[in-house]
Amino acid sequence: MLARKFSLNGKSNFERVEKEGKMYQSDSFGVSYFERGDDSDSRFGFIVSNKIAKEAVLRNRVKRALSESVRFEMTRLKNGYDVIFLVKQLSLRKSTDELMKEVRTALEKINLYK
Repeated sequence: MLARKFSLNGKSNFERVEKEGKMYQSDSFGVSYFERGDDSDSRFGFIVSNKIAKEAVLRNRVKRALSESVRFEMTRLKNGYDVIFLVKQLSLRKSTDELMKEVRTALEKINLYK
């Protein structure tokens, strides 16, 4: 599980990332990211809409898979970013391993590695 200090909290933080940040589209999710300009830890948020999956079990499974893949990569990521994963319908049909690989690729594409 991703530590609390790496979690993006608060409606205002999510809105700032979505309005001022840049966007990258992957097959299973979109990644919206915003460079804060400070040296504190990067924070991550995950949005899985009720439109994607009506059952909370499915939404939580996808959130856990994405969260776990970010946790594995934390030591290699740059500081000072707020990142939001916006999940698409396709992610429900992918395994955790496939989602983890896709997260790694997305983080490389947006140049978030040190």
